[in-house]
Amino acid sequence: MSWTGLLVSVRDADEATEALAGGSAIVDVKEPLAGPLGAAAPATVAAIARRVGCAVPWTLAGGELLDHGADVGAGGARLLRFIDDVLAALDSLPAPAAVKVGLSAGVDAPWGETLGKLALALPRRIGLVAVAYADWRGCQAPEPERVFSAAAGAGCRGLLVDTFDKAGPGLFRLVDRATILRWVAHARAVGLPLGLAGKLSLDDVALAASLGADVAGVRSVACMAGGTGRGEGDRLGIVERDRVRRAVERFQGAPVDKGG
Repeated sequence: MSWTGLLVSVRDADEATEALAGGSAIVDVKEPLAGPLGAAAPATVAAIARRVGCAVPWTLAGGELLDHGADVGAGGARLLRFIDDVLAALDSLPAPAAVKVGLSAGVDAPWGETLGKLALALPRRIGLVAVAYADWRGCQAPEPERVFSAAAGAGCRGLLVDTFDKAGPGLFRLVDRATILRWVAHARAVGLPLGLAGKLSLDDVALAASLGADVAGVRSVACMAGGTGRGEGDRLGIVERDRVRRAVERFQGAPVDKGG
């Protein structure tokens, strides 16, 4: 799976247009009102896919494996039903390059086994991205490096470290540069691309790129006030092309940190 550059999360087709116009390398579909990996309605997904076409790869937020208190196996089955509904809505439109699934509340569940079953059950053209959380203790998720190793063995095609609590600190307020460098090295060792997300500022986008992340995932920094948004840079605002463009420039222009 080719997974590199700035990823912008959008909630409708108009936002997808703005993300594309700003130069986003990946368009990610999610509903921010439904949680950190909130799944959008299949009809909304199809409208965004129609707008994106084959311009860039697009990805899909699939929620948490333990959504609504179900056990991890039931969560996997729910995700597969969601993908079936999305594919039915897409009809002949391009399918997502990948679907992302979070592991909150899964620390004591057989999440690694379920990831493997999901990766095998998805259509071959759709990869599975395992999402670890930097605030893993607070949301009772497995720690990121456990996720990295298990995801590689399960047949996942990518990794993302995000923040679960969107009212809390951003990624770079939770972890230091040395931790990020260790994560990057671990992801490379298991042969998977690594994305970093979680309330990234423009400086954070540049820092993620300089530390070797393959992808920087953003929403709030790409948004202006409007809609249900409360102000500039709010994840419930509206994606705007100039803000996307600035983030793309910061990602692409970041010098590489050798870690020394």
